[in-house]
Amino acid sequence: MLTVDIATQIYTILKRSDLKYLTQDDFKPVLRELLATHPGLEFLQSTPEFQERYAETVIYRIYYYINRSANGHLTLRELKRGNLIDAMLHADEEDDINKVLRYFSYEHFYVIYCKFWELDTDHDFLIDEENLIRYGNHALTYRIVDRIFSQVPRKFTSKVEGKMGYEDFVYFILAEEDKSSEPSLEYWFKCVDLDGNGVLTCNEMQFFYEEQLHRMECMAQEPVLFEDILCQIIDMIKPEDDSSIMLRDLKGSKLSGSIFNILFNLNKFMAFETRDPFLIRQERENPTLTEWDRFAHREYIRLSMEEDVEDASNGSAEVWDESLEAPF
Repeated sequence: MLTVDIATQIYTILKRSDLKYLTQDDFKPVLRELLATHPGLEFLQSTPEFQERYAETVIYRIYYYINRSANGHLTLRELKRGNLIDAMLHADEEDDINKVLRYFSYEHFYVIYCKFWELDTDHDFLIDEENLIRYGNHALTYRIVDRIFSQVPRKFTSKVEGKMGYEDFVYFILAEEDKSSEPSLEYWFKCVDLDGNGVLTCNEMQFFYEEQLHRMECMAQEPVLFEDILCQIIDMIKPEDDSSIMLRDLKGSKLSGSIFNILFNLNKFMAFETRDPFLIRQERENPTLTEWDRFAHREYIRLSMEEDVEDASNGSAEVWDESLEAPF
């Protein structure tokens, strides 16, 4: 009840008087205050450019998870139903910002930004299809990347033909690395639902799996026929109708994320098939962590180690210093 009351107060304070919802800009004063006062973000005060990037990323993450209507208009109802207020209270109490895993972790921002930077080879702060196909060591199929760039799951905000902007990438990476979340299931369901009728048919799933099958054959791996995969999918999801899958079927199963990996992410499909013992142990040790939390933790360690090898004395300065010219 206290959280609900605080949500109403914050909504009233931030909202413009002429609107009945919160826009992304309404959260900028909150992030400015956080950056100016939080001890865990004090080190960013000498780099205002990256304060701005951090703030943008936090706001994009908030809207990805809480703005369930996905229209950029965050309502009081959505604010009350989400976990933002709890996260804000946690950030207020916790000196280590990286322990605030929901929205505010600097390490999570760092992973997202570096992932974008790795793909944005010409540093124009835009990504095209050929850039994105390299994501995750070429994990994704061309067919699913084509659907993303057809802007089926979400209209791009970049305003540049055939290009994905940073905000678009934030939505993509959150959807890709945590397929157990509802926003992710909705994102990928739209991609696979070729005719947009709200139902995934066997033909639609086979269309995406065909490329996976071809890739397995090219890599001299034993191919798994679609007929076998379909039986596995039906057994995992247990849909109301065995001939098709609806979004509510996916939301009712804990294994739904694996379905999309089977269809268009070869690396994760292989890890799922072999039941990677490292990933299983991670899940058992930290059952409260999300797939995103675990991914971000692994990637942050990897990025930190790479930077230590490159230049132990300068840390991440090389990445940040070069980036100043392109985004700003």
